[in-house]
Amino acid sequence: MTRFLRLIYVLFGLMLLSTPAMAETPFPTVHEPSDESLKCIQPEDEMRRNHMKYILHERDETMHEGIRGEAEGLSSCIDCHVEPNEKGEIAGIESKEHFCNACHQYAAVQIDCFQCHADRPQKYIKRNTHSSSLKQQLQQTLAASEVSDKEANQ
Repeated sequence: MTRFLRLIYVLFGLMLLSTPAMAETPFPTVHEPSDESLKCIQPEDEMRRNHMKYILHERDETMHEGIRGEAEGLSSCIDCHVEPNEKGEIAGIESKEHFCNACHQYAAVQIDCFQCHADRPQKYIKRNTHSSSLKQQLQQTLAASEVSDKEANQ
């Protein structure tokens, strides 16, 4: 029985090694900012390995000590690395063209930063249209809640 299992493991391992899709997966590229005068806070290889440590450190300082606006903040990364494409469109986090997505998909890591944080530079976010639709959604939700409360009380 153990010979059979060993043979299965060896065959499975060989199958994984010979899979062409694994050999063809390109390493993701980092979109460099168009302004060449801007430099990252650390060299590229350091940022690839340890960017999450910088982001978590910044999060802790912001949340516990109230320090905001440091160069290591997530918004600084987004402001520098997320830029419009040739058509002038900004990729959101749901798009595979977004600055963060290429590496996170490559590493099979989930991104949860953008549940709270903006995924585009602030200068590209249209506040007026966005806030009015949020206000309408809130009013609709509250109206629906009031109707269901009245029906439940009858």
